[in-house]
Amino acid sequence: MIVDDEPMALNLVESYVEKTPFLELKKKCGSAIEALEFIQSEPVDLLFLDIQMPDLSGIELSKMVPKETRVIFTTAFDQYALDGFKVEALDYLLKPFDYAEFLAAANKASAWFNLVNAKQVTNVSPEKEFLFVKSEYKQVRIKLADVLYFEGLKDYIKIWLIDTPKPILTLMSLKSLQDELPETHFLRVHRSFIVSLKNIEVIERSQILINNQRITVSEQYKLKFLEFVNNNSLKF
Repeated sequence: MIVDDEPMALNLVESYVEKTPFLELKKKCGSAIEALEFIQSEPVDLLFLDIQMPDLSGIELSKMVPKETRVIFTTAFDQYALDGFKVEALDYLLKPFDYAEFLAAANKASAWFNLVNAKQVTNVSPEKEFLFVKSEYKQVRIKLADVLYFEGLKDYIKIWLIDTPKPILTLMSLKSLQDELPETHFLRVHRSFIVSLKNIEVIERSQILINNQRITVSEQYKLKFLEFVNNNSLKF
């Protein structure tokens, strides 16, 4: 949203928004009061906001908008810079500003939103604790903490579990399964094996020992496996 009581300034910023691919103009307003009415009914991510306006200033409006709405101030008066940073504005554009200055501020806002979105994804997407796999016409719940390793056999996978003598057999490719597993706990070490990192008992040359089963680490996956070993080894 653009808010400015000067029509020429309003139109200039609008032209800048239109040529910026990652910005979409929802509304342009000639007063802070008009803007406040709109924001109360429609969410706005970013506000290009003039400061010195009649009735309600940009500083005052910035204190009334939702915390999710971020502000870039646009003003002809540099004495407001300190006030702008006090209300945690993302940036402060001093008029007259060109498109390069506008784009730099817009990029700063884009980087801020990308960072926030990344944190939100991390917070709402915890690592999986189990999977349901189809086996013998049933959906079987597999607790990932109980998995020793997955063994690929053409179109099938054997799932070997702790304290379970026989594996669970499911129709699935190892590649499809790999995409579903948390990388922090499972690692593909061979075209036919994905192992549980926490259940590795011994590493001997290019082989892993898990539950008396020796699994060879192939050249294709050796670099990533050695990185895991190095990150989890005592340094002397």
